[in-house]
Amino acid sequence: QVQLVESGGGLVQPGGSLRLSCTASLRTFSFTNLAWYRQTPGKLRERVATIRSSGSTDYADSVKGRFAISRDNSKNTVFLQINSLKPEDTAVYYCNTELGSLQWGQGTQVTVSS
Repeated sequence: QVQLVESGGGLVQPGGSLRLSCTASLRTFSFTNLAWYRQTPGKLRERVATIRSSGSTDYADSVKGRFAISRDNSKNTVFLQINSLKPEDTAVYYCNTELGSLQWGQGTQVTVSS
């Protein structure tokens, strides 16, 4: 069974930065379109960034210009660089395929507060 392990979250002040990591035990990692999602209590999970096997990326309008997704296929790892953090970015962040087809990991909590 594929495991997704997210890390890198924490408590950060507004305007700060974090780099999230997600490692996937996925044999076809390099051929798989991947994404970062986030969820706050009472809300649906939102996809915020996508990176395809080609390396092309897409972002939700709410994070465009502040978030950057990247991948290291040699380490089966996808990253999310988050800059200029805002309180509304507070959420649990998850990685998964572009379609959310894998069993979700535990996520990593990002809290933006002064």
